[in-house]
Amino acid sequence: MRRLALAGIVLAPLALSACASEAPAPTTFARLDYSYLPPITLKVASIRIRDDYRPGPDAAKMIDLAPEPPARVLERMAHERLVANGSPGSASFVIRQASLHQVGDTLVGTMTVDLNVRTSNGQRVGYAEATVSRSETAPTNESPDRMRAALYDLTKTMMSSMNVELQYQIQRSLPDWLAYSPAGEVGGMAAPHYSPDQGISAQPLPNPDAGQNAPASGTSLGGSND
Repeated sequence: MRRLALAGIVLAPLALSACASEAPAPTTFARLDYSYLPPITLKVASIRIRDDYRPGPDAAKMIDLAPEPPARVLERMAHERLVANGSPGSASFVIRQASLHQVGDTLVGTMTVDLNVRTSNGQRVGYAEATVSRSETAPTNESPDRMRAALYDLTKTMMSSMNVELQYQIQRSLPDWLAYSPAGEVGGMAAPHYSPDQGISAQPLPNPDAGQNAPASGTSLGGSND
């Protein structure tokens, strides 16, 4: 009994030290912004952005906790990166899914968006779709602050992938509707270029799976409707 008591005296400070060393969860989060990335300039007169995702109860609960809800960040990215500069015609950026779920001890997020291009009389002439999914272990200490931090990190990770995947799928499926500039590449990505008659034009981002086939997470479908 004496040995057990002595062991308890030795181990108690170690346990307290371990708890004290756990960093507190952040309570403020930086706005996710993508205006620094090259714009994607489309040869259309206008671009409409629409959120068609309607989360179920479980996803809605997670999204309400998220400091940066995925659908809101996708809308922001579209406003910051998609530029209309061309002849009559229109494009629509539609958010199909922007979900956050907890499955057991895992947080799972999925984003699906599509971009439709139509002529001035409404005929669809181009379509691209991009999907990304990511997961991470849910915090063991499920305090609201730690859960919010985990959801923020998951959304940020998905958006990093979506920015590459979306541009890859647009370049793959809508090459005739993209305006490119002759600017040279800087650090593996071409810099934005401005000219008075063409405005700001985009250069391709690197293929997210360079040297491989098209990514399985993004598909280009020609037969679905807007």
